Amino acid sequence: MNAPAPRVRTPRKPLHGVLLLDKPLGWTSNDALQKAKGMLRAEKGGHTGTLDPLATGLLPLCFGAATKFSQVSLDADKRYTATLRLGQRTTTGDREGEVIAEGPLPTERAAIEAACHRHTGDILQTPPMHSALKHEGKALYEYARAGVEVERPARAVTIHAIDILEWHAECLVLDVSCSKGTYIRTLAEDIGQALGCGAHLSALRRTGSGPLRVEDAITLEALQALSETAREARLRPADSLLAAWPAVHLPDDEAGRFLNGLRRRVGLADTPAVRVYRRPPEPPDAPVAFLGTAHISAGELIADRLLSPIEVQETPS
Repeated sequence: MNAPAPRVRTPRKPLHGVLLLDKPLGWTSNDALQKAKGMLRAEKGGHTGTLDPLATGLLPLCFGAATKFSQVSLDADKRYTATLRLGQRTTTGDREGEVIAEGPLPTERAAIEAACHRHTGDILQTPPMHSALKHEGKALYEYARAGVEVERPARAVTIHAIDILEWHAECLVLDVSCSKGTYIRTLAEDIGQALGCGAHLSALRRTGSGPLRVEDAITLEALQALSETAREARLRPADSLLAAWPAVHLPDDEAGRFLNGLRRRVGLADTPAVRVYRRPPEPPDAPVAFLGTAHISAGELIADRLLSPIEVQETPS
């Protein structure tokens, strides 16, 4: 019997940047990451916050040096298009669960507007049992599947705005802008309770994360159709996650010391978070190099997260 042919491993390469992916329905965030990582042949990658398989939309993927700054996207405000099925409560709070209660549908828009307004601002949410939140090392959904209820303390979140996009009969579509850690499934149930009819989440699409928007994202199918060079061209610079932060530019000699972790004196006001660049001496329009992040305290620039010298060379400006 002939021995099986040895498995050929796809060679990986160092890529640095952020891919805005439009995650498909039914995929886990990690499945989507691994698929995109394979298509790019990237050595290192990670996603910036889990989207449930039933959710679609914006999933920023970080590769190489960009993974050092993924927490910024994790902490950013989010925006969603949420579709609620009014008049039905389910065991899971979404369409996958069994219907456990039904109620009369609202007949006036004013009642819906009032329920949404009641859940805008700083509110407390109890995390749903069907979530990935951990309890004693296990995800809550594992307990839920075993029929075990775990006590969950309420958590403070902020709902910046809820706008009604569409409403007819049992279907209510909302545009929700919120802080990180908000459970839209719980928000749907709470709005249904406020209306007295019950509700569950029938569809969810993430449309924004900080300054990033789903309109700029690419689907896996579209990414697959591109050439290798075109796929890499879809990567945004590693510092694109930090676009809202002030920028500090250092001359070559100061930049080298900063990369070695040394504090630098700067004539700037105290700032909790800045992005730092090396400014080449000439020509004046030469591209700058991203070095990492820092904060300014008492006139000193203090490094927080730095790229390695090799990453600085490999990271496109």
